[in-house]
Amino acid sequence: MQAQSIHQKYLKKAGLIAMVTVLGMAPPLSTDMYMPSLPKMAEYFDALPALVNMTMVAFFVFMSIGMLIMGPLSDRSGRKKVLIVSLLLYLVSSVFCALTFNVYFMILMRIVQGIGAGGMVSLSIAIIKDCFEGQTRATALAVVQSMSVIAPIAAPVIGALIIQVSTWRTVFIVLAAIAAVCLIAAFFFEESIHEDEINQGGVIDSLKRIGVVGKNINFSAFLLAVSFYSAPFMAYLAVASYVYEDYFGLMPTMFSVFFAINALTSVFGPLLYMKLNNRITAKATMRALLIIGFAAAFAMFLFGKLSPVVFLMTMIPFSIANSYQRPFSTNLLLDQVQGDTGSASALLNFMHTLLGSIGMFIGSLPWSSYIGGISCTMFVFVALALLTWIYVCKSKKIKMKNV
Repeated sequence: MQAQSIHQKYLKKAGLIAMVTVLGMAPPLSTDMYMPSLPKMAEYFDALPALVNMTMVAFFVFMSIGMLIMGPLSDRSGRKKVLIVSLLLYLVSSVFCALTFNVYFMILMRIVQGIGAGGMVSLSIAIIKDCFEGQTRATALAVVQSMSVIAPIAAPVIGALIIQVSTWRTVFIVLAAIAAVCLIAAFFFEESIHEDEINQGGVIDSLKRIGVVGKNINFSAFLLAVSFYSAPFMAYLAVASYVYEDYFGLMPTMFSVFFAINALTSVFGPLLYMKLNNRITAKATMRALLIIGFAAAFAMFLFGKLSPVVFLMTMIPFSIANSYQRPFSTNLLLDQVQGDTGSASALLNFMHTLLGSIGMFIGSLPWSSYIGGISCTMFVFVALALLTWIYVCKSKKIKMKNV
């Protein structure tokens, strides 16, 4: 099937990109937006912070599970049906989160919300593969990735503003409203895979397709290589506040400035991809990403402790490179599959989430210096990415345009 044959009569191109962009923003909106409310929630529920934090942990765990279920299921039952189900789960659970008076019920609803969010994220990439190709697909991926970088910056600020004028419940009402808008768009969304490709199989049959995609060693190896590259950035996110506030002694307001600068510069990654796509080869791109990764690791290890400005300057190149590799690698990985797009999208998002979680865990270990911890994490994971990339190049089986 040619992706360009899909015509969205009602949403049009702009509306479709807007919808999938919001779908891809589900994770940061669902977590970062209510993070400022956690202390208030612990006080309201009269619960230990660790128990309230389970609302965050449960969401991430079941979002990963939702990716692995909803993505393959959309290959069997169609994108539109699974998208509507995912959005309904997210919408209803958000409403119950806003209404709950019990922390355990809140955790349960966050589990349901996570499953819905997993479907939203997986389908956002699958729909892009279905509906766009070539440079148009690259542009769509870059736009979606740019907004996924901006969302973690804006979400905590919006959440903080909400609790200043209202309560934590309003945060979940806002999330429900966002889901409602997407749900309306989903009803106008025209199925993006042909009827003869849709099979009314069960969940078990759908999950088996993940194994089929995963057995493509070259797909899995390249996915692992770029996912390795994502882990150090998540390690940085996990301990950035400790670096700036505890080590350098900055006030929280100044920390937010430094954090925002780094996050905003990350937007240049997808923008550069839009400019450079089809101008440089995939191999040259990977070489550049790996060189930047190693250079940033050594620079941070040698000079990162000198001042917060120097630490920021050593992190910015890696942040830009990391945000560049997401649309680059996603576009290349989508080229490796003709069918099972939902399964491929599920694996893609799941692997980034898994490696990112590992990166956050390693970065949060009791290092003698978190700066040294980030730089060591960066070096090790970039080295793993290099070794995996060498295997991909030697196999010569992955399809790379403009190699």
